[in-house]
Amino acid sequence: MAKLLLPLFAVAILGCGRHFPGPLTPTAPQAADMEVRDDGSVVYTKGRLTVTLRAVTDEQLNRQFPAASSQGRESTNPYTFGDWKPMGDTYTPARFTVFWLQISNYAYPKVQFDPYRAVITTSNERTYKALRLDELSEYFRAYALGLTGNRWNLYKERLDVLRRTMFSRAPLFSGQDTQGYIVFPPLDDDVTRLTVALDGIVLRFNYADEPLETTDLSFSFAREVVRGMHPPVRLTGTK
Repeated sequence: MAKLLLPLFAVAILGCGRHFPGPLTPTAPQAADMEVRDDGSVVYTKGRLTVTLRAVTDEQLNRQFPAASSQGRESTNPYTFGDWKPMGDTYTPARFTVFWLQISNYAYPKVQFDPYRAVITTSNERTYKALRLDELSEYFRAYALGLTGNRWNLYKERLDVLRRTMFSRAPLFSGQDTQGYIVFPPLDDDVTRLTVALDGIVLRFNYADEPLETTDLSFSFAREVVRGMHPPVRLTGTK
């Protein structure tokens, strides 16, 4: 009887474990006219127009904003929790799901894309819409706990970073390129495969400056989710 109970006990322990997601990486094959590069980005090319999308990890975002990611709870990196960890824990959860987008236009008089139209759809039928700046502002305002003092200053610093670094919907004229982050809510634990849809990229406008030609792009990514009592070494950085 004891030998039979041991496997059941092990299953029960694992069933109570936490979920630790790994980084999102491109899947193969991608859609037509797309290639996966060594840095994990997926690049769509149409003549002299290129659209590049790359999933960004919290570690990369913390390195991008080092001074804003090293103050524990008061870290002002708006994309992550910085180096803060829950009390007694060795693992920092994800605050958001972040992608880096770059569009280079050397083919059309004017190109435009509204990043708020970006949508994640998953293999298990979940949907996540890109977060708008006003939604993120409201999210961080809840942390301000008042309209003055240090908490309010932290809120303004986070908002300033978002304004400077989120992808802009401003028109992109011939010979220009633009880049920035697109922010989604954190993914649920059961998500392992997804596509990011960038619909409605405007390539041509009519005389009234209305969209005349558009294109829709989909980029595929996947991740491993490990379940256990403690995070894998790759997530904690410990030896």
